[in-house]
Amino acid sequence: MRVARESQIGIRYVIDTHVHADHISSGRRLAEVAGARYVLHASVEASYPFLGVKENDVLDMANVQVGILHTPGHTPEHISLLVTDKTRGAEPWFLLSGHTLMVGDLGRTELAVSAEEGARTLFDTVRKLKSLSDYVEVLPGAFAGSVCGRALSGKPMSTIGFERRFNRAFQIADRDEFIAHMLREIPTPPSNAKENRDVNLGRLVAPSSANSHGS
Repeated sequence: MRVARESQIGIRYVIDTHVHADHISSGRRLAEVAGARYVLHASVEASYPFLGVKENDVLDMANVQVGILHTPGHTPEHISLLVTDKTRGAEPWFLLSGHTLMVGDLGRTELAVSAEEGARTLFDTVRKLKSLSDYVEVLPGAFAGSVCGRALSGKPMSTIGFERRFNRAFQIADRDEFIAHMLREIPTPPSNAKENRDVNLGRLVAPSSANSHGS
């Protein structure tokens, strides 16, 4: 909020790429304070109002357009944000990929559904992301140290082309091989994953000791 005021820039949208299981999101609170619209995928069944978006929707902010891609797998409602800056060019410039495509790996698949069901869905998502141009930058929501992936790099960004060449999970073209790969060496889940998702859906009140993080 301080940076927005100093820059004289309004905050129009606060977007959570998915309903988190590893932390309590600050997204709704930030949207409330900023007078912004809180955004989730339209399939989310939450106990509070939000702007529901779906595949191919566009959040238009004059020179900048945010295209919505439904990228399920890490969770069923996961979205990624394909950003175009019309002052730079007419084609997308970068992808905010949340916990789907990360630098070095893909997001774990069992925090909201079974690991196999999530992996099957993620395989189709990966095919969608592979259709993007190599130069599109990838800015994920997590990197090394996160429990949402395995072989994550400490580098906070990459490109579609680099991940296409060097991200083992992103390279696999056979569905069965991909599912088997995603089911190996799944990290230990957060002990309170279900409770965190329920809090983030408004179904539970967060304990006073709970930590909140950005979306």
